[in-house]
Amino acid sequence: MDKGNADYVYPSSKENVENAHRVAIPPPQPFFNSLKYNLKETFFPDDPLRLFKNKPASKKFILGLQYVFPIFEWAPRYSFQFLKADLIAGITIASLAIPQGISYAKLANLPPILGLYSSFVPPLVYAIMGSSKDLAVGTVAVASLLIASFLGQEVNYNENPKLYLHLAFTATFFAGVFQASLGLLRLGFIVDFLSHAAIVGFMGGAATVVCLQQLKGILGLEHFTHATDVIGDGRVAYSVVASFSFSSSLDTLIVMRFENMQSKRKPKFFWISAMAPLTSVILGSLLVYLSHAERHGVQVIGYLKKGLNPPSFSDLVFVSPYLTTAIKTGIITGVIAMAEGIAVGRSFAMFKNYHIDGNKEMIAFGMMNIAGSCTSCYLTTGPFSRSAVNFNAGCKTAVSNIVMSMAVMVTLLFLTPLFHYTPLVVLSAIIMAAMLGLIDYEAVIHLFKVDKFDFIVCIGAYVGVVFGSIQIGLVIAISISVLRVLLFVARPRTSVLGNIPNSRIYRNIEHYPNANNVTGVLILKIDAPIYFANASYLRERIARWVEEEEDKLKASEESSLHYVILDMGAVGNIDTSGISMLEEVKKTLDRRELKLVLANPGAEVTKKLDKSKFIENMGQEWIYLTVGEAVTACNFRLHTCEPNPEKAESEPCDNVDICPDCCRAIDIITRNCWPAMLTSLGFTAEEGNILRGYCDVSSAPSLGGLVVIYHPQVSKVLA
Repeated sequence: MDKGNADYVYPSSKENVENAHRVAIPPPQPFFNSLKYNLKETFFPDDPLRLFKNKPASKKFILGLQYVFPIFEWAPRYSFQFLKADLIAGITIASLAIPQGISYAKLANLPPILGLYSSFVPPLVYAIMGSSKDLAVGTVAVASLLIASFLGQEVNYNENPKLYLHLAFTATFFAGVFQASLGLLRLGFIVDFLSHAAIVGFMGGAATVVCLQQLKGILGLEHFTHATDVIGDGRVAYSVVASFSFSSSLDTLIVMRFENMQSKRKPKFFWISAMAPLTSVILGSLLVYLSHAERHGVQVIGYLKKGLNPPSFSDLVFVSPYLTTAIKTGIITGVIAMAEGIAVGRSFAMFKNYHIDGNKEMIAFGMMNIAGSCTSCYLTTGPFSRSAVNFNAGCKTAVSNIVMSMAVMVTLLFLTPLFHYTPLVVLSAIIMAAMLGLIDYEAVIHLFKVDKFDFIVCIGAYVGVVFGSIQIGLVIAISISVLRVLLFVARPRTSVLGNIPNSRIYRNIEHYPNANNVTGVLILKIDAPIYFANASYLRERIARWVEEEEDKLKASEESSLHYVILDMGAVGNIDTSGISMLEEVKKTLDRRELKLVLANPGAEVTKKLDKSKFIENMGQEWIYLTVGEAVTACNFRLHTCEPNPEKAESEPCDNVDICPDCCRAIDIITRNCWPAMLTSLGFTAEEGNILRGYCDVSSAPSLGGLVVIYHPQVSKVLA
């Protein structure tokens, strides 16, 4: 059956209409109770205080301590079996953290020793305050690149390395303050504006730029551009000839990428990819030391200072003109690092079927970066590569971070001289191997298949980073993500509903082609809250739906449209602009001699419609609990020729119908065709005069010239 031409007969007895459930007006709530509820739903959706209800003061203190420091929750249950697993995992990730830390510090144009410092203090803080069992804390390449990009615009690290270093500490401090503030104020939802698609594109673009920048180390170049775009990097690389170090670095890169691929295919071989960077560093250092390659142009790390982290609180820069730069760098890098860390933590928590609190994670990230900025560390978070190794190594708790920190401490105290001969080409290969893993082409293909707009967001962010700069790519990623949110709000979905055969279910006729239109009724569904941003669009869209429906009915010569039902089930809220829009729609439909009907409005919507007097002006009899009851009522009125009782004037019509749902005889006749109609119905002239006497035209309900006769004497005449 064609969905546009279906003549669906819906049960419409008078009893069904009278027994329809009326929409109740929510009882009034005190203003402060309503405000308290809204604030709780906005900032405390997880209700963190529910654990403290009806508990004695001593228990509340313990629960509060466990909430702020999760280590006190799981430490009493810690066992020797857990220690063995965490010990293995901690040593494994330490073997990855040491070479990666040195490499990423060089990427941020910071002294290599800072990479080791940043793998010592922050993991200890996170182990105490973090809620993830699998997250391995450390520096990340993208944040390192962002620091180099933003700070490099203000200070040249070669000309003024001391100021550059102090600004890096200050940016880390502000990143920590910002992260902790978001967690304490329960504003973690702000991070959600950076969508998954934007992060995939941004990370991929940043990884591409990082790989190109490593051409300096791969090709053995002494002079290289500081630009963070593919054109600048490619131009320099094309204009020079590679030195002998290219072949060795290429071998290192190929070996590490092969080991990473093997580890992904077979997770039980995680130790291969974990040990590969450290093995490359050891072998490279031995080759340089034995062959004295540093005398022949091979660049090495050089001297690394022994000892633990020196304090750096006095090095923080809180004065102009660099304070703005430090704050901007800290906020941007803090958001990116926080988004990555929380996403990684949630991913691994899902595998082990436990929950992590995003706001608590923000506080933990913030505190470890604040502590790190005061102990000669730069920005840290939970990198995916290190966390994946930690997960595959079988870690049980955050003790694996403590073990890693202890291993780094031993390195700082006794082993740093061994890295003197580590060639920079090996560090570049380590960075490139890690960055190639961030170019997630499988995720891009998935985005293209599932959601083309998300694909555009991803590609836009990638192109912005690669062909513009890190800043441009970041702006594009955030702008497109916010634009999509605005489009969802400003251009909500509307659809026409039809009846699923042999049911009282109404669904989108485009989704369900077998759904039937209801004769004389247009059912529209609005799939979003109605606000000032979309009120004008919805008014125009509803008007166009009505015009299209009327044109379709005229073209098919079917019965005319009488009712427009708005399904408000998905309208969670409405503002004054939305209410004004509904009033305008009602007036427009009244001029078209159509009746507006509302179905399934929520409590908040109903409350505001009642306070604005819209329900009073419209009539509560035109608001129904479900679409099915609204259609039943409309269908009943259509059969009894009362589609719009408010209409005063009537026009000629040739319709003749008998209502089957009334216990008395009901004849629908046309005022201007009275004699012919009675004759066609088989009445004699005498009977017609009697019937006409019972018809009070002035008081009888009428529409379109149709007069309904329902009088007890009619039955006697017909008998």
